Amino acid sequence: MSHETFVTRRPYHHSIMQTSVQADSLKNFAGVADYELVARAITGREDSFEELVRRYQRPLAAYVYRMVGDYDAALDLTQEVFIKVYASLARYRSEYKFSTWVYRIAHNAAIDHLRRQGSGRRMEDLEQGATGDSGAYERPFASAAPTPEQLSERAERRAEIEEVVQRLPAAYRELIVLRHAHDMSYDEIAEVAGLPLGTVKNRIFRARELMRAELLERGIIGA
Repeated sequence: MSHETFVTRRPYHHSIMQTSVQADSLKNFAGVADYELVARAITGREDSFEELVRRYQRPLAAYVYRMVGDYDAALDLTQEVFIKVYASLARYRSEYKFSTWVYRIAHNAAIDHLRRQGSGRRMEDLEQGATGDSGAYERPFASAAPTPEQLSERAERRAEIEEVVQRLPAAYRELIVLRHAHDMSYDEIAEVAGLPLGTVKNRIFRARELMRAELLERGIIGA
């Protein structure tokens, strides 16, 4: 399930979590940077925090879902993340990207959830480090974008690629999702996941190799 289609269906319980912003209100935030919204929210501008929620709730919910593998749990955790974000706004430092900061909070929330649930195997996968350093980090990510003649197969191909991503070890899957579904840089991923930069690059390289092998086997990409 991609972050474009992952919709938070459950309303937030706290008044600050309401995200039904009118179209005319959205125009007021066009071009306003995240750190500016944070500054306004700290002064009591609830509409500014609502805009931050609007910007990040779908991608964060998708990211958490990819980590915990449970739709309802992902929705609950996403709500908890925004409550934690709101409570911690005063500690946010504007020299850092807000997106990286909020993803780090989501990462920690997902890890804590897995520990509480006793998801030993998934936790082991997340905490297991890949060793070695191949150096070939920048191999292009295998693309299954269909040609015009393959448009009728788009949905099926996307489903297969999603299945391949889900079959990756959790430690690899999270980083691939951050890199290619959320467009994060290696440095940002390292900060979110709390990993050394070299480890991030190594795991993404290995994840791409695993994906490439399975995509080739399925005939989704050519050799």
